[in-house]
Amino acid sequence: MKNAKHSHFSGLIKKTGLALIASAFVLTTSIAQADIKPAVVYDIAGKNDKSFNESVFNGITKFMNDTGIAVTELEPTNAAQVEQSLKKLAQRGYWPIVAVGFGMANATAAAAAAYPDTQFTIIDGFVEAPNVQMVLYKEHEGSFLVGVMAAMASTTGTVGFVGGMDIPLISRFECGYKQGVAHHDSSMTVLANMTGSTPAAFGNPSKGGELARSQIEAGADVVFAAAGGTGPGVYQAAADMGVLAIGVDDNQNYMQSGTMLTSMYKLVGDAAYESYEAAMNGTWDSAMRVLGVAENGVGFAMDEHNADLVSADMIAAANAARDSIIAGDIVVHDYMSDNTCPL
Repeated sequence: MKNAKHSHFSGLIKKTGLALIASAFVLTTSIAQADIKPAVVYDIAGKNDKSFNESVFNGITKFMNDTGIAVTELEPTNAAQVEQSLKKLAQRGYWPIVAVGFGMANATAAAAAAYPDTQFTIIDGFVEAPNVQMVLYKEHEGSFLVGVMAAMASTTGTVGFVGGMDIPLISRFECGYKQGVAHHDSSMTVLANMTGSTPAAFGNPSKGGELARSQIEAGADVVFAAAGGTGPGVYQAAADMGVLAIGVDDNQNYMQSGTMLTSMYKLVGDAAYESYEAAMNGTWDSAMRVLGVAENGVGFAMDEHNADLVSADMIAAANAARDSIIAGDIVVHDYMSDNTCPL
């Protein structure tokens, strides 16, 4: 999740158009399958964070199972180790190297400059370089859909949002969610809090639970957490207090079955898988990919853990909103386009 440079990315899209950006930075590989030597560097939350990193890990595990090709994995324990890890892998001939998260943008840029013949893929980060593929998401669109569902599930007229680090990317989730709630019922109240102002805010379930309990005591009966490893604390608080929660990034419905209304997924695991697959097939390129509801890059999760909580009317309303976004009939304001939210 997350970098101030994302605002620059939004501006570029508005000024030049995605197609022009993609064409400006395309670098296609032509290396045989036998030469692929894939690797990944997770962010400091680690691959078992039950959220963003773990979703990437699941995609990589699937790639290894499907192809029999091993993927080397590194888990830095502090920010200083990230650039070292990326450069070490490049020096040893690994490619493509997947960097997980907005916090790796500067380190990826430095590694890409130092090793211009190595292909890097950064998920959720913005890095302009001819050997870096960027995979970004329209989180505001997916958040809009779960906002519609939250509004329909609420009986109090108040819902909540707990963000991780107070940065524009997380505000993008919040703003999209608020718009979805208002789309269903503009009279509803959305209570919102950020966990903190440093990356540690993505790994503080205790604080997440505290914020969620405060919102629930103020009347929120559905709480959406866009907070990485802080989220499980929110979900536990919701379960303890008998209200609903919404997960993020991965399908987290299983984490509190019967409490999780849904999860706003981002298919970040697919991004890693497809990067390696393209390299294996000789079609990897450095075009920027931006995935929203039209590309099924974001959406809402349904499974056996939330089937009894989500009515047919909720699914129909969320699907109708998705179709309207794709058709252009609903335009979800992107907080990162101007650092403002209309609600």
